[in-house]
Amino acid sequence: MQSTTKSLLDDQLVDMKFIVNYSGMTDKWFYKLMKLNRFPKGIKLGSNRRWFKSEVEAWFQERVDESPK
Repeated sequence: MQSTTKSLLDDQLVDMKFIVNYSGMTDKWFYKLMKLNRFPKGIKLGSNRRWFKSEVEAWFQERVDESPK
């Protein structure tokens, strides 16, 4: 349990603005992917939603790995 807590504290939470800037895609695209269960839904904090940066990076890496070379 403690190691999980430590890793959560070591990870950064990012918002949709970060994801949009990181990817160059629109927020509408990511919300559509979330609706289709093809992008992590993140964590709801009040009226905001945040994602662990490592989770977003892993999702992008999976897309890179799946793409034809």
